[in-house]
Order: sequence, then structure tokens, then C-alpha cells
Amino acid sequence: MSSLKEDALKYHSKGRPGKIAVVPTKPTNTKRDLSLAYSPGVAEPCLAIAENPEDIYKYTAKGNLVAVISNGTAVLGLGDIGADASKPVMEGKGVLFKIFADIDVFDIEVNTKDVESFIQTVKNISCTFGGINLEDIKAPECFEIETRLKEELDIPIMHDDQHGTAIITGAALLNALELVGKEIGKVQVVYNGAGASAISCAKIMLALGVSPENLVMCDSKGVIRQDNPALDPIKKQFATARNIHTLTEAMQNADVFVGLSKADVVNQDMIRSMNKDCIVFALANPNPEIQYDLAMASRPDIIMCTGRSDHPNQVNNVLGFPYIFRGALDVRATKINEEMKIAAVHALAKLAKEPVPEMVLLAYDEKNVTFGRSYIIPKPIDPRLITTVSPAVAKAAMDSGVAKHPIKNWDAYHNELLNRLGNESNFMRALTDKAKQAPKRVVFSEADNFKILRAAQIVKDEGIAIPILLGNRQKIEQIIAEHEIKLGDVQIIDPMEHEDKRNAYAEILFQKRQRKGITLYEAKKLVRDRSYFAPMMVETGEADAMISGLTKNYPSTIRPALQILGKEEHTSVVAGMYIMLSKKGPLFFADCTVNPDPTVKELIDITALAHAAVKKFNIQPKTALLSYSNFGSANGEVPSKMAEVRRQLKAIYPQMVVDGEIQANIAMNQKLLKENFPFSELNGEPVNTFIFPSLSSGNITYKMLQALGAAEAIGPILLGLKKSAHILQIGSSIREIVNMVTIAVVDAQEKE
Repeated sequence: MSSLKEDALKYHSKGRPGKIAVVPTKPTNTKRDLSLAYSPGVAEPCLAIAENPEDIYKYTAKGNLVAVISNGTAVLGLGDIGADASKPVMEGKGVLFKIFADIDVFDIEVNTKDVESFIQTVKNISCTFGGINLEDIKAPECFEIETRLKEELDIPIMHDDQHGTAIITGAALLNALELVGKEIGKVQVVYNGAGASAISCAKIMLALGVSPENLVMCDSKGVIRQDNPALDPIKKQFATARNIHTLTEAMQNADVFVGLSKADVVNQDMIRSMNKDCIVFALANPNPEIQYDLAMASRPDIIMCTGRSDHPNQVNNVLGFPYIFRGALDVRATKINEEMKIAAVHALAKLAKEPVPEMVLLAYDEKNVTFGRSYIIPKPIDPRLITTVSPAVAKAAMDSGVAKHPIKNWDAYHNELLNRLGNESNFMRALTDKAKQAPKRVVFSEADNFKILRAAQIVKDEGIAIPILLGNRQKIEQIIAEHEIKLGDVQIIDPMEHEDKRNAYAEILFQKRQRKGITLYEAKKLVRDRSYFAPMMVETGEADAMISGLTKNYPSTIRPALQILGKEEHTSVVAGMYIMLSKKGPLFFADCTVNPDPTVKELIDITALAHAAVKKFNIQPKTALLSYSNFGSANGEVPSKMAEVRRQLKAIYPQMVVDGEIQANIAMNQKLLKENFPFSELNGEPVNTFIFPSLSSGNITYKMLQALGAAEAIGPILLGLKKSAHILQIGSSIREIVNMVTIAVVDAQEKE
């Protein structure tokens, strides 16, 4: 058994068989919950729907429920394997609907090849669903099935095998033609394959502007010609009068080739016979009509797309169907019409021209991706697809008159779509919005680094911050040029070019540290180091915040910031806090990075700093003082210390919601907390702020959560400095750097 086969079978059989499950969305813990979920309470929504059928969208899951329906007659590359054998694919389609667009799915396998019987079955169950995704039904039956169901039902219906590929290919075509400077109405297009996908792709291209006389389609017998008396009505509409008979002849002087057929039917000579700047869509799966490497080696001016994820320009239906149905469901569209499909085409084409998010680059192990010959369509995991394609589809449904529930507030709808991605992303979105309201000047002390420069481009493009690049000018400019990083007129400061500024900074440093063992001579040497130069820029008001630490150890980076910027008044410490973005929202951990074994006084100040910082994020802090003991259940230095911290905190800050000493599992479980310690003021809303008794305990905890994938860590955020300075972890990703810049800007806004 091959490794892939074995892994795939284990994946589907291990634990609970299959890939999907039904999960309740309402509480079911008590007898009363069950009486509301079922009898007798369930009668009330039933009666309401009986009186007003539209209330089915109010009281049931119909509005977010799609049926994935197949009879198993054309499953992937497996052919007619039957309804039973198609079920793993239909479950998989349901998974994609859920993870990409938060759409719930019931997969339904209909064991019939009879068109009338299939149509009648779907019609009879259609009232259950907000939409229907037809899947893996062979041609030509699929055409009649979709057409009839669209005519006879009033919910969105789409056969994704036809239209999904067509929409993605249409977007890729528009961008490819723009890159090579060709007009869509003049290009010669050749198709190999005349099945459901090919027919739909051809229709989309004609709708986009391809001239009918410039389109040639081939099936397994050769060119589809008008003089063939045996043509069916579907193929007849693509028949040509030109005197060509084979695929080889058709490809001569063609501009575009679209393959939706089988592997290895195209060779290098056929590619070479095409016009200059040819565009090739070799979409047979798993192996294309011509292998990618062969096609690319055949000529230097080719733009190549396949259906494979291991090559650039992957035509993947997941770019379309989740977001098309999302938009259709959200306006309660009565159908998915041509206007909605064309809107999706243009939305995808436009998105490919926008800067690519860091998480996409990480997933594809690429440093920099920009619009060009190897990137003409978005990557399938691009998180912006839901906020780009779905609104375009929804608007097209409204404009074309098929929306029963039009969207009135597009900003609210945008946020609603973002919220479907999970609570962990809400916090950073809010901070990003806040940063954009008043972007601050952020100096990057290690700007001679690709990650830093890429992050600088992102925060500049998104209006989060005004970057200042600190480092060797020649090296910075070289990296910018090599990676085509677009930073425009961003200021570059090379400390070696500014002797007067270094001397001025040295005088300031000497005044601050002359009684701490630093001479003027030593100060002049220190300010040549960017770890000192950057905080000096913040101290003198030439920058509002600084980011450092990507390539240096933490102590050597934090020390200059402490020496130059100093601590806030009324605090004895500077502390490090991590924001852990979990599915339930942000959690705040302090001190994880600065104070190895804080005293009671230091812990009081750390807690006060964390409390103030969390409030600045518009979150009401509920703080747990962590230990291995619960309110005196165990003796020891740590429990005693944390109990004393709580006693003094309540005397100083009586309104602060803080309690301990307490174990982490009890603090995070409201049910256990209430059952065992009903007196604790941490009962009620979930605890969100956690104070650790030592650096080791905090550091171990956040790193373990991060490694397990239970939460994304942002930080460490320095608390207690007079001005905004933040230190990265060594090796931080671009995404983490951008998050820290956002935090630094918000911190600078507050300190200002």
C-alpha cells in the first residue's frame, strides 16, 4: 500500500469515521435547554413558520445550510463510481464550505442515474436548504439537471464542476491578457475537452468578450466542426467553420489554450506553434495536458496555469464556490445568475493585483509574491477572498433583482464576514483600525533584513504606521531591489552617515548614564549601535515608536531602551506581556520575559501595568494571580507570595477585579470556579488576564500554547516604559512583526 493511500485511509477512518459532524449551536446542558430545543418548546417556531414561511430563515439553520448533492457519475478523476463511493468527496466539499466561508453542509448522495428521478428528489428536499451545490454529475445530464432545478426552485443552485472552474479561469484570463497587452475580443482561443467544465468555461469567456468566431473546441474525435451532422445541441453552439480538424492544427497561431481533458495530449511543438505571449490553461487533474516543466521549457514567454497546488497559478474551485454561495445566501438570492458569476470573476481578478498577505507567503514558502506571470490569480488560502468575492456576488444579486434580503450596511456586512473567520482575529482587527486612525512613525532598528522590509511595506500600504528604516543604506536598498519591495519614499537612515546626530545622541546618553558607569567616549561608541540609535530617535521625538530584536537576544535589545527611555512614573518595574489570540478571544499573560523572580512589590506593579494595558485595548480586565494552590489549599513560598499580592492590590486598587492565588485550570473554567469557589470575584465573565509568579512559568506556558497551536502569540509587549518601544522574538514571522508594529502604534497613541 502506498504511503499516500495508507495515510488517506487512516485519515478518513481514525477516530470518528468521516470528516464532518453535526454540532449543536445552542446550550443543551439542562433539562430546560432540552425542553426548548425539542418538545414542548420547539412547537413555537414551528407555528411561527407555518404562519409565515419566511420565518424559516429566522428560526432554523436554513439560511446558512447548503446541500452538496451527487449521484456519483463523474467523481473527480475516478469517473462513474456510484453514489456510495462519492460520499467521501461530498463530505470533503462540506469541509471546504465550512472552513472557507462558515457555511454548514449536509452531503446527500442520490442513488439514481435517471435525470427525472434525480431532479424530483432534489426538489422534494429543497425546502431544507438555503442553497444547493450540485457535484460530480456527468455530462450531458448535468446540464439538464441544473437548468431544470434553476427554473423550478427559488434558491441558489450551482453545479460547481461547470461554473467553479469557469469563474477562476475567467479571472486568470483577464489578468493574463492584461499582462501581455492583448485585447480579449481579438485573441484566438482553443479548447481541448467538451465536457461540463469546458462548456461553462467557454461560455464565461464569451461573456467576458472572446469573439465566438475566434473560439475553437476539440473533443476526443478532433475539432468540433459545423459540417458534422451528429453534433448535439450543446456542442453545436461551439462548432467552427474553419478548415481545421486536429488539435495540433487548432493550436497553430492560437493565443490561449484551455485544456479540460486528459494528461499529455499536448507537446512542446504544439506550444511553440502558438502566438507570442501564449496563455496555457492545462487543467486536467491530477496530470495536466502538458507537464508544467515541459511547457515552461518550450518557450520563455508562456503564462502557464494548472490545477495543481505545486505549481504557480493554480486554478482551484475553492477560490470560488464557498464565497459565491456565501454572498448568495446572505442576500437570500433566488438563483445564482450570470451577473453574479461575472462579478466573482472580476473580484478575483482584482484581488490578484493587491499585496499578498504574509500568512499566504508562509503557507507557500515564498518570500515575495506580486502580480505577474507566475501570479495571476489569488492563492486558495488568501483570507481576503471572503471579503472580496462574497460582497461582489451579493451586490450583483441585488443589482440583478434576485436578492430577497438586500444588504443595507456594507461596512457591517464586511465585519460580519470577518467575524466568520474566528474570534481570535477580531482583536487584531480592532487594534488595526485604531492604529490607522492616527499612524505613528515607527523606526525599525534592523531594516537590513527582508522580513523587516516586507513588514514595513505592509504597514505602510495598510496605513498602520509610517516606517523609518535604520541600517546600512546600501544593503537596505539592495534587498528592496532584489525582492521588488515597494516602499516608495520611506525614509532610510544610515547612522554612519550622520556624525552630528550621533554626537548629539552621545551627549544625551552621557547625561542620562554618567553616574551609571558610562563615559562620553563610551556613549559615542554605543550610539553607533542601532539598538541605541533607535531608542534615541524615539527619545528625541524623531520617531514615535521603535521595533527591534529580530536578530538579537532579548537582554541586549531591551537594555538600551530601558537606559534611554526610562520607566514610567509610579512603577518599580518594566514588564513583558504576551497577547495570546485564542478561539475564545485574547488572553493576556504577564510577566513572561523581563523579571525572573519578582517580589511582592514588583508583582503588584506588574499587575497594575497589565491591568492598565488591557483597559487600553477596550477590554475590561479580570485578573488571576496564578499559583499551584487555590486559595490556601497548599503551602509554599509561591502561594503565600501571590496571596499577599492580592491582599495589597485590593487595598490599593479596590475596584480592580483580581483574585488568587489560583490554579490556571480553575481560573479558566467558570463552571469549576463557581462550584468550588463561589466567593471568588473571578466568577461571572471569563478571566482574561493572568499574572505568573515567575518568568519561567509564564515563558513555558505561552511557548507551549504557541507550539500546540492553541493560540497565536503577539509580543512581548513592554509595559512600563515612558515611550513606545517593543522587542521582537528572534526569528519572528512577518505576520508577527506587523502585529507588533500595530501594538507599538497604539501604544504610542496612548502615550502621546
